[in-house]
Amino acid sequence: MRYLPKSDAERAAMLREIGASSIDELFAIIPEEYRLARDLKVPAQMGESEIVDYFKAAAARNANGYASFLGAGAYRHYRPVIIDSLVQRGEFLTSYTPYQAEITQGTLQAIFEFQTMICELTGMDIANASMYDGSTGAAEAVMMAVRVTGRDNVLVARTVHPEYREVMHTYAQHQGHDAKEVAYGQDGRVDLAALEQAVTDETACVLVQSPNFFGAIEDIPAIGEIAHKKGALLIVSVAEAVSLGIVRPPVEADIVSMEAQSFGVALSYGGPYCGVLAAKEKYLRQMPGRLVGETKDTEGRRGFVLTLSTREQHIRREKATSNICTNQALVALMATIFMTVYGKQGIRELAVQNLAKAKYAADTLGAHGKVLFAGTPRFHEFVLQTDEDPEQLNARLLEKKIIGGLDLGKWYPELGNATLWCATELTTKEQIDAAAGVMAQAHELVTK
Repeated sequence: MRYLPKSDAERAAMLREIGASSIDELFAIIPEEYRLARDLKVPAQMGESEIVDYFKAAAARNANGYASFLGAGAYRHYRPVIIDSLVQRGEFLTSYTPYQAEITQGTLQAIFEFQTMICELTGMDIANASMYDGSTGAAEAVMMAVRVTGRDNVLVARTVHPEYREVMHTYAQHQGHDAKEVAYGQDGRVDLAALEQAVTDETACVLVQSPNFFGAIEDIPAIGEIAHKKGALLIVSVAEAVSLGIVRPPVEADIVSMEAQSFGVALSYGGPYCGVLAAKEKYLRQMPGRLVGETKDTEGRRGFVLTLSTREQHIRREKATSNICTNQALVALMATIFMTVYGKQGIRELAVQNLAKAKYAADTLGAHGKVLFAGTPRFHEFVLQTDEDPEQLNARLLEKKIIGGLDLGKWYPELGNATLWCATELTTKEQIDAAAGVMAQAHELVTK
């Protein structure tokens, strides 16, 4: 009875209240042929100690102690323990979306602080109360640019995360947007000459990512100049929020879309994550999602309100700019706590650590392959080309409990045997050296 919500006495009281003498009478309206006349085929119940033992045994089957060099939009960073301690408090963690956030001052203030920090980080004027994730944020930014400019043509750099591009195409396919991709050059960044040729008076926006999918830092000022010359908006997608601790904010952008998973949000097999959308103030009315503002009540006390909400449930459907139905405030709160704990200097130091680890990894692993786009400024990811097929190489690494780089053949077959490697502050020198040792053995086998 411990796990059942109602006792026998409570059930009897409920039956009396509705005028039924038994459960069978309550369900008599259902034809007998559709009623289950036997017990459910489920295992017998277990006591608490048995349940604890069961889950301990199940957890023991997990693969632990593996070194991972995967990145590509989902990054392994240290999560301060205070994050879970705070977000699991009853004031924040609810069983359902807090649709009536207007009466929850704590939630509203947390969102307001999140928006403020995001503006400081990105160099934008305004930020909304988060999106689903970085991919949908980029797609929503494109649709926002189309609304602002009244144009339908969209240019997307091929160096934008391939899955972000897929999501954007899914969003755009029934909206009449003409999306074209712009090639990358020998330096692993957007080909500026190709971009300048592609931008026309009909271009609504240019979408780039920096650091891009190869880990390279794009030339945002130059890209912005090309886009703005033709009246197009510049959208900059940031898949790795930690990079902004050391990389210059994309202030030339009109809209910034960002994935804030690195700010204290667990990898969690792909979600839920924390998308961000920030922009210049003049585009406020076209921003999707919700935005919290600061005000004063009738007695002059500081308070917070839901200033902007663009869902079809809140305003007329034809004027809605978003169908975001879930409040990501809890995940945004994780990012807010992370930014508060680290602070401006802490995030910078964290970014410097990531940069140093990636440089050591590129130098060490590059001795057994070729680091592509080596002369281009990058953050904590790099592309490594090897003699051996990536699938075979990763299989060798896995035998040593090392998860190697991401095979790029699916999206960039022209790069040959190329893999995308990532090193964060949690990647150790010993792990990098161990991976290099396996690669050295593989290299000897291939050359023989």
